[in-house]
Amino acid sequence: MSIKEVATYLHLATADVEKLVREREIPCEKQGDRVTFRRSTIDAWASQRILALSTPRLAEYHSKTSSKVGEFSPDSAMMPSLITPERLNPEMTSKTRSSAIRDLVAMAEKNDLVSDPEDLRKMLEEREALCSTALPGGWAVLHPRHHDPYLVAESFMVLGRTIQPIHFGSQDGKPTDMFFLLCCQDDRLHLHTLARLCTMCMETPLLDELRTADSGAAMQDIILRTEAEIIRRL
Repeated sequence: MSIKEVATYLHLATADVEKLVREREIPCEKQGDRVTFRRSTIDAWASQRILALSTPRLAEYHSKTSSKVGEFSPDSAMMPSLITPERLNPEMTSKTRSSAIRDLVAMAEKNDLVSDPEDLRKMLEEREALCSTALPGGWAVLHPRHHDPYLVAESFMVLGRTIQPIHFGSQDGKPTDMFFLLCCQDDRLHLHTLARLCTMCMETPLLDELRTADSGAAMQDIILRTEAEIIRRL
């Protein structure tokens, strides 16, 4: 991809990408005066960058992406099309890292959301081996390293709350009990949706409320209400 294409993909201004290149903060390749980017590398870099953003910078990025996705979601809400009560499990029995990944994929498969569950599982394992998606506060946002539109039947999110917290590689060294799995068919929506979910988790009591929910329906109500609150702040 070119600088202009990467800027569009990342929902950034061209000048912002040029600055990242100058400061060597973004992976790229130089061929003389021409700068190019590999899509797969940029996707992995951008996803990890969003997960690592401080709250003020995340809010700024989320605001930028929200202003550029109207063609996909005129009312700005993403979660209503991604979740249903059946995709939210408040009693996931996973006890290890590998079983958590396997159980999330099984939940997606049960809801007829994936065409190749084993392929998705392997992609999630590869992504976690690159760098854990677990974050301080006991939550993780699993997602494939590459976005193949034929891998999933539709864009979706599933959520499992484990009965027993699992050590999943969070930088704070504490275990994780809230596991989101996010899969988007359109790679232009992936980064925005990831930023939206991170904003919801970091700027509202979403995680605390989800930990007290007693059903998938209750979890859905909490997520939709929280997203509506975030949208009102834009």
